[in-house]
Amino acid sequence: MDNFLAHILVVDDDEGIRSLVKKYLSENKYIVNTAESAEEASKKIKIIKFDLIILDIMMPGKNGLEFIQENKKKLDTPIILLTAKGQANERVKGLEIGADDYLAKPFEPKELILRIKNILSKTKKNDLKRVIKFQNIKIDLNKQLILKNNLEYKINNTEKIILEKMINNPGKIFERMEIGRLIDLNKERSIDVIITRLRKKIELNPKNPKFLQTIRGAGYVLWIE
Repeated sequence: MDNFLAHILVVDDDEGIRSLVKKYLSENKYIVNTAESAEEASKKIKIIKFDLIILDIMMPGKNGLEFIQENKKKLDTPIILLTAKGQANERVKGLEIGADDYLAKPFEPKELILRIKNILSKTKKNDLKRVIKFQNIKIDLNKQLILKNNLEYKINNTEKIILEKMINNPGKIFERMEIGRLIDLNKERSIDVIITRLRKKIELNPKNPKFLQTIRGAGYVLWIE
């Protein structure tokens, strides 16, 4: 699978817009999660480190501006607002409270891509660990590679998302449900298969894992320190 460019959260109560934006961004090598409300988005940002958020202003319940006000201080994530043509005051307020850019509906998908690229090019890499070494193993999330005993193993985008979260939370137990939310997958058996596949790439002895361990009745944990 090709390297993806960034991990983006699309927040809009309109299912049609969510689907279209996700389809177009996916075709342009972005990984996309979606949320139909500010409340759902707030839950997702607690478990996933997104590179950028595309946020509709007008939504039932909490609106986009309220989402920014509640989360911007604890977020280091650029935000593009989606607005209606007549929402000039809301656009200004959004920019004042922390949004990075806006795009009025209806918009050209190519313009959205250009705005995303422009923001991400200005955003310095966050302090997440993306390359780690332990024993005879090196995990390079940038290149989506695991090097073990001088052998290379490719990791796909799903594996990368899981590893990035675990690497930056060593020793934390991740429940299957939490991993499922990370990768938009709710089948526990499928998650077990992904973890087994990762063990074969990381562990010196996958049948007796030392690093990516199962905590019975709780979930999975990565020990790298």
